[in-house]
Amino acid sequence: MLRGFGVHASIFAKEWTKQAEHAIAESVRFGLDFIEIPLLDPHNADPARDRALLDKHNMPSICSLALPEGCWPSVSPDAAVDFLKLALDKADAIGSVALSGVVFGGVGQRTGSPPNEGELDTVARALADVARYAKAKGLGLGIEPVNRYENHLINTGKQAVELIEKIGVEGVFVHLDTYHMNIEERGAAMGIVDCGEHLGYIHLSESDRGVPGKGTCNWNEIYGALAAVGYRGGQGIESFVNLPPQFASALCVWRPVADDASQVMLEGLPFLKNLSSQYGITASA
Repeated sequence: MLRGFGVHASIFAKEWTKQAEHAIAESVRFGLDFIEIPLLDPHNADPARDRALLDKHNMPSICSLALPEGCWPSVSPDAAVDFLKLALDKADAIGSVALSGVVFGGVGQRTGSPPNEGELDTVARALADVARYAKAKGLGLGIEPVNRYENHLINTGKQAVELIEKIGVEGVFVHLDTYHMNIEERGAAMGIVDCGEHLGYIHLSESDRGVPGKGTCNWNEIYGALAAVGYRGGQGIESFVNLPPQFASALCVWRPVADDASQVMLEGLPFLKNLSSQYGITASA
């Protein structure tokens, strides 16, 4: 898996398909160890171009997505499997180490009721098929719990671990996000400890999705818990500075969360690197 600090490409690029080179070059300029590629539309991805750019800059990558309506596994499992297998094909062609994100559903998917066992069993069966496909390609598959306003199925680290146990296939990991944890977990440490060895990736996002260290996330608690579980994986900064309009609407980002990408990189990145060093977590690849 990934090591060191990376960044979600949306901090530099509104549209990955048009601004991939800029996003990768900026990641290199700020000394990042990897980049997270939003693979929201795998049908129109250009993996050959992306791989050439990543190889040119010696930049590792991970791909992430949320499923579009019509491909939500609790509702349309066959369509979800087909979509995720296509995304895995593209992630593999790009040279990424994993596909992660809201692979169990979509942003904005809510039934108005708590998830039931039937829904979760259907999701687990679909993702087991996908996980076997990912494993055969040597790719990881990540499950990112998101907050209650974005999806009703998986909101906490504990729920993600329970889903992984239902899936029962090697190579599936939990992908935590401190923004969502700040809403859903009774304490950031509890969410991290609940995941334990299943934790494979983490988004470092401030409470307002802005500059890490400028909001209400308890970063000492977060890093203390990461150290306690022996976490050494990728630390991905996710600050939505340059979101495409449809993505901003889905995530309810209505105002600027930072002055610009440089503010996040020049203020938030050193803040996080300092904490990572203090708590003895590997800070670079």
